[in-house]
Amino acid sequence: MDGHGALDGLRVLEITTGIAGPFAGMLLADHGAEVLTVGPVTTAPAPTTGPAAAAAEGQAVWDRGKTRVALDLDSDPGRNWLADRLAAADVLLVSKLPIGGTQWDRRALTETFPALEVLVMPPYLDIDGSTPWAGGAESHGLLSAAAGTAYSQASTEDVPVELVYPHLLYVQGIWAATVLVAALVERQRSGAGQVITVAGMHGMTEAAAASMVHAPGTPHTHQPGGPGGPIPFYRPYRCSDGQWLFLACLTPNFFMKAFEVLDLLELFADPRLEGDPIAMLYPENVPWVLERFAAAFAARPRAEWLATLAEAGLPAAPLQDRDDWLDEEQLAAIGMRLTLDDPARGEVVMPGIPLVLTRTPGAVRGPARLPVPATDVPAWEQRPAAAPTVTGESGATVRRGGPLEGVRVIDLGSIIAGTYACTLLAELGADVIKLEPRSGDGLRGMMLGFAGFHKGKRGLVLDLQKPEGHDAFLALVRGADLVMDNYRPGVLQRLGIDYDRLREANPRISTVSVTGFGEGGPRGAEPGFDPVLQALSGMMTAQGGDDDPVFLSIPVNDVASAAMAALGAVLALYHRGRSGEGQRVWTSLAGQAALMQAGELVRFAGRAPAIRGGQDFAGPSALDRLYATADGWVRLQATTDAAASALAGMIGELPADDDERAAIIAAAFAARPSDRVVAALIDAGVPAVAVRSVMDLPLDPALRESEVVHETPVAGAAGSLWTQGRMARLSRTEARGVLAVPGLGEHSREVLREAGLADDAIDRMLDAGVAVAGDPYAG
Repeated sequence: MDGHGALDGLRVLEITTGIAGPFAGMLLADHGAEVLTVGPVTTAPAPTTGPAAAAAEGQAVWDRGKTRVALDLDSDPGRNWLADRLAAADVLLVSKLPIGGTQWDRRALTETFPALEVLVMPPYLDIDGSTPWAGGAESHGLLSAAAGTAYSQASTEDVPVELVYPHLLYVQGIWAATVLVAALVERQRSGAGQVITVAGMHGMTEAAAASMVHAPGTPHTHQPGGPGGPIPFYRPYRCSDGQWLFLACLTPNFFMKAFEVLDLLELFADPRLEGDPIAMLYPENVPWVLERFAAAFAARPRAEWLATLAEAGLPAAPLQDRDDWLDEEQLAAIGMRLTLDDPARGEVVMPGIPLVLTRTPGAVRGPARLPVPATDVPAWEQRPAAAPTVTGESGATVRRGGPLEGVRVIDLGSIIAGTYACTLLAELGADVIKLEPRSGDGLRGMMLGFAGFHKGKRGLVLDLQKPEGHDAFLALVRGADLVMDNYRPGVLQRLGIDYDRLREANPRISTVSVTGFGEGGPRGAEPGFDPVLQALSGMMTAQGGDDDPVFLSIPVNDVASAAMAALGAVLALYHRGRSGEGQRVWTSLAGQAALMQAGELVRFAGRAPAIRGGQDFAGPSALDRLYATADGWVRLQATTDAAASALAGMIGELPADDDERAAIIAAAFAARPSDRVVAALIDAGVPAVAVRSVMDLPLDPALRESEVVHETPVAGAAGSLWTQGRMARLSRTEARGVLAVPGLGEHSREVLREAGLADDAIDRMLDAGVAVAGDPYAG
C-alpha cells in the first residue's frame, strides 16, 4: 500500500455553485488532489428553501478536504490571482464558461494553457450554462422534469413525481470526475489538455439509461403497481405486523424459487398466464397477481418472512429508516462512517469514501474549512508547458476514439452495476469485451433496458470452469488493462481468476470489483441488489414519507456504483501511468447507498431536517413543486424572493398558508396549456419547465444534435431502439456516433483470435461448447 492517493500532486481550481460541481471536486480531493475552491465572501443568511438550501446543508460533505479561498473575481486583484493559478493548475472545474468577471472562455483557456484540463458542469446542456428555465441556476427538480425522469417514477396515479434526493446531480458529479480522470490518463500520453463538458443531461443519461430505452413511436403509459412498481417478485410488501420488506427476486433462478416459498406455484395454472411468469408483467395481469403476493406476505410477520426467505437463499431486506443508516455496523466496517471536527459546525458525521484502491487509497484530508483570503494561500510553482507528443494514426492532433482509446477491458459483470461500469468505459473509448456464460447475462431477454446498460461492447461466451476456457481467459488478460466484475464474494477465487492469479498473467493488470456490502464487516459475504440497499438505507421510506414506501424506479445504487467503479478504473490507469503498476480496486452498493444520500445523512448541530416525501410527492412547498395544466404538467421553482414576487404579480397575491397558496397556483395553471404557462413564467423570470416523459426526448432537436439520445440499430423486428446517447463532450478526444449493443457471443471468434488462439483451437472450443459464437443483438 503506497499510502498516497492516486491523484496526489494534482492541482485543481474549483469555481462552482450548487451540488454537482462541488461533489465532483470532493471526489478529486478524496483521492489526493489539492483543491482550491474559489468564491466571494458573503454575509447573507443561509437560504432556507429550494436548491440553495439543500446545497448549503451538504457543503459539510462536499467541501471536505478542500481549501476555500475568498476571492472577488470581478476585481483586478482577483482576476490576476486567478490567472497566476491557472498557469500552474492541472484542472479547472467550473459550472459554466466563460467565468464571470474574467476573460476566460473556452478559446482563451485552451490557447493560453494548452495542458490544462477544463471540466465544465453546466446545469442542463450548454457550456455557457443556459437552461430551458429562467435564471440558469442548477436545479434537480427542474432537470428531472425536463429530462423525463420525474415521469418515469413509479406512482399511484399517472403523474410525475418529485424525488426527495438530488440523485441526478450526485451521479453527474461522480461521472464528471470519471471523465476528467480519463482525460488525465490521455494527457499522460499526449501532454495536452482539453475542455470536457459533463452537463446535467449527461448525468441524467448515466442515471436513467434503462428507462430511456424504447422502440420508436412508443407513447408514455402509466405502469400499474403503484409506488412499489409493476414487478410482483421485485417490490416492497407489508407483512402482518405492519412492517415492510422488499422481495428482490428479479432473475429467473430467484423468482421461480420465490413462487414455491410463497406457495404461489398455482398461479401458473391460471389461463391468464399460460404458465409464463413474464406474463405477470402484462398490465392486465399486474393488479390481480400483486393482490395474491400481497395476501401471502400479509399472513405472517416480517421477521418470519425474512428468516424463511433467507433460508431459501432468496434476496430480501427490511425497509429501514434513513436516519439510522450511518449507524449500521457494516458502514463503519467499510469506512463509510466518518466523524470530523468542523470549524463552523462542530462535530460532523458523514459518509466516507466508497471507493477503495489498494495501492493508492483515498483519504479525507480534513473537514470543510473556513474561507481564507487569497493572499494567505501559498502560490503554486509553475510547471513547464507540455506540448502534445502523441497523435492519432493519421497524424492529426485531434484524436477521435475517446480518451481511453487503446485501453482494453474485460467485463465479467452481470445485471447492472459491474457490467454498466464497463459501458461507461466504452463510452470513453475503451475496447470492452463482455464475457458471458452460455445462458447469458441475467437481464438478457427480460427488459429493453438491457440495451442501455451494454452499449459499445463486444460479446464473448466462454466457460471459465472448463480448462480450455480458463486458459483462453488468461490469454485475454495478458493483453488487457482492466478486468471488472460484480461476482458474489468468493467466486473469483473459486474460478481461479482473482487479482493475485491475474497479476501472474499480466503484472500491469488492474481489477475492479463491485459487491453488495464491501469487504469485511458482518455483512461482507452477503449478496446485494439495488433495491435491497434502497430498503436498508431508508431511501424507500424517505420517499414515501408518512405514506407507503416508494421503490425508486432509477436503480440509484447500481448506476452510482457503476460510475464509481468506472472512476476507480481510470484512477488505477492514471496511477499505472505514473508508476507502471496495477492494483486491485473495489466498491460496494452499500457505500453508494450512503454517498447517494450524503446531503441528507450528514449530521451536525442545527442542520435542517432532510426532506421527506409522500404518495405521488409533488414537491416540498407550494412555490417548489409540480402542477397540473390543461394538457400536462409544469414544474415550478419560485423559491427566491424575486421569483415569488414575480409569480404573485402574474396570478395575484399569495397567502402565507402553504396549502392555500398551492390551491391558488393550481387553479391559475389548470385551465392553460403547459407551453403557455411556462412561457409566461419565463417572461416573468420565474424558473419553470414543462414536464416531459423520456419518450419525448427524441423529439427535441437539441438533444438529438448533442447526441444525448441515439436511435440504435438492432437486428430484431423493431429495427432500432431509442437509447441514451453520448454522455460527455470533449474538445480534443471526442468520440461521436452510435454505440452498438452486443449479441450473446457475437464477437467470440474475433476476440479469441486477437488473444492468439488459432482457428482450429477456436473451432474445437465451439464444438465442445466451451465457447459460443452468436448473432447480433435483436432487442
